Amino acid sequence: MKITVEIPEYSGEGFRHEWEDGFEIETKIMDGEIVISANKAGLISLAKQLLTLAQDSVPVHHHFHLDEYNALEEGSAHLIMEKIPS
Repeated sequence: MKITVEIPEYSGEGFRHEWEDGFEIETKIMDGEIVISANKAGLISLAKQLLTLAQDSVPVHHHFHLDEYNALEEGSAHLIMEKIPS
């Protein structure tokens, strides 16, 4: 099976999140480990966010926040993804 995703081009005006229909993503911290659980649509959606962040045009230290009020399931731990220098 082949999965094709379109990555939104970073414009410098902020991060544009694009989510697959029916996505579910949950994050937990268990015994000092970070657990990210997601259905297929959630995994594809998260991959899009990470690939968008990886673009050369995205500045170092640019980041995005996900929480139960912004994309994650209720009760999820906050998740911050940040680009660092290569």
